[in-house]
Amino acid sequence: QSVLPAGSKVLILGDSLSYGTGAKRGEDYPTLLARATGWYIVNAGVPGDTTAGGLERLPALLAQHQPALLIVELGGNDFLHQLPSHQTEGNLKAIVAQAAGTKVLLLAIPEFSPLMAAVGNLSDHPMYERVADETHTPLIAEVFSEVLSDRALKADQVHPNVNGYAQVATKLE
Repeated sequence: QSVLPAGSKVLILGDSLSYGTGAKRGEDYPTLLARATGWYIVNAGVPGDTTAGGLERLPALLAQHQPALLIVELGGNDFLHQLPSHQTEGNLKAIVAQAAGTKVLLLAIPEFSPLMAAVGNLSDHPMYERVADETHTPLIAEVFSEVLSDRALKADQVHPNVNGYAQVATKLE
């Protein structure tokens, strides 16, 4: 079922959700995914990073690692800082364009509002589907929305715990 053979190099460009905030070292989804698939995963998750930051970091990361697959998990901090969604969307499209020649997967992030978070009913920001459609990029939908809608899988309002990250990894295998 896996798109890549074991040993393939995968770069994850992300924020605190990829870094693993909310869980212990080694309990983040990139580490769990590497164990399950045998992929060599470069976790370029930086807490607090935005799509603009990811776009800035990407050229050097692509040049250094030359991955077979790039997983993009960004946008949550853009939402938290209430940056204009057209800016976030433009940055995500630019990230996909910059990775031309590399397989890219886009990982959708929930549309954040304090009310939705309080009632535990999150859904993906619709921008991810637009970006995926317009750039012909596969979209991994509803993964973080499902995990972060379940209190038992959360370390805090915006980060999964070890069980939540395990579910994310399983859905990405």
